[in-house]
Amino acid sequence: MTRRVQDLFDLGGRTALVTGGSRGLGLQIAHALGEAGARIMLSSRKAGDLEEATAELQAAGIDARWIAADCSREDDIRKLADQTLERMGDVDILVNNAGAAWGAPAEDHPVEGWDKVMNLNVRGYFILSQHIAKRSMIPRKQGRIVNIASIAGLGGNPPELQMIAYNTSKGAVITFTQALAGEWGRYGINVNAICPGFFPSRMTRTTLEQLGEQLARRAPLQRLGDDEDLKGTALLFASDAGKHITGQWLAVDGGVSVITGG
Repeated sequence: MTRRVQDLFDLGGRTALVTGGSRGLGLQIAHALGEAGARIMLSSRKAGDLEEATAELQAAGIDARWIAADCSREDDIRKLADQTLERMGDVDILVNNAGAAWGAPAEDHPVEGWDKVMNLNVRGYFILSQHIAKRSMIPRKQGRIVNIASIAGLGGNPPELQMIAYNTSKGAVITFTQALAGEWGRYGINVNAICPGFFPSRMTRTTLEQLGEQLARRAPLQRLGDDEDLKGTALLFASDAGKHITGQWLAVDGGVSVITGG
């Protein structure tokens, strides 16, 4: 029997792990999945931020918990995977969102900054996906992995935005998404990526203070992202509504990528 659209988007009985989930885009996605019925495990580096975010989710009627972990460190990633599975059982949805940026001209970009960005934005996604899939998704032949990339991964930036490591890392996330989808489709695992444009966050605060109005004007919709704009895409990729979608990326950017050739 064909299900109603409300049933296709229902995440009741499912568990989601969201990294970088204590604020910004990760917390917005956690709200979306929790509002659709999923139990949520949040992770980020700082316990205080996680306590506040978890309390916010719980106040909204969402079953939410947290584990502090640095997803640039393999030992922390292993601990996060182990403790999540121990405390929550199988993970149905993994949202790889933890990320870092580093602004510097390419000719002067420090190798330390390059490594920091790559370790968190790419290596961390791979290690956590591997651990969760091997222990929970592959044995059950089901799962959803949602990787947070960026429109920065679709090409270069205007010259005033000097973020070569970030751009490169997000381009790698898109290719990682496609490669993983190709390999793990046989296990019933869907792997997709969201490419946000500019959203207000701690990471983008300085850039938006300097260029926010200009960046909004460049978008066909004449606006930046807000605290609702990722919810629908995240829920589509995490739910049965998107069960025949894998290896894809979707820009949520007010149309910026349309006019910049992304």
